[in-house]
Amino acid sequence: MGEMNVDYIADAGRKAKGKRPQFFELAESERIMGILMAVVEELAVTRERLDTVERLLESTGKLDRSAIDAFHPDAAQARERGLMNQEYIARVMRILQQEREALEETLSGGPEKTLDEVSAQLGET
Repeated sequence: MGEMNVDYIADAGRKAKGKRPQFFELAESERIMGILMAVVEELAVTRERLDTVERLLESTGKLDRSAIDAFHPDAAQARERGLMNQEYIARVMRILQQEREALEETLSGGPEKTLDEVSAQLGET
């Protein structure tokens, strides 16, 4: 492995310019979500690299770091990876999506029923 000329510690400490958007009421929730999304991003990169390793092994039967680093997926492979990433992000964000949908249903007077309504309905069947 060659010498690395990137200071990852310094890069990690850099701050974006401007005010950072806040999506949650509590700062702690923001921090946890930020950490989670950083881990999600790292795992997504790892998944793409693993996909590259698998494709190279399948096509050439051997591996070397330069081939992995130089790999560029063709259009079909890129679409497949894009779909894989969309599915991954959807699974990670599922809980937030479900909470948002439940809130929208509640605000719109949607199908949420009280315990008494469900009990009455079960008693009728």
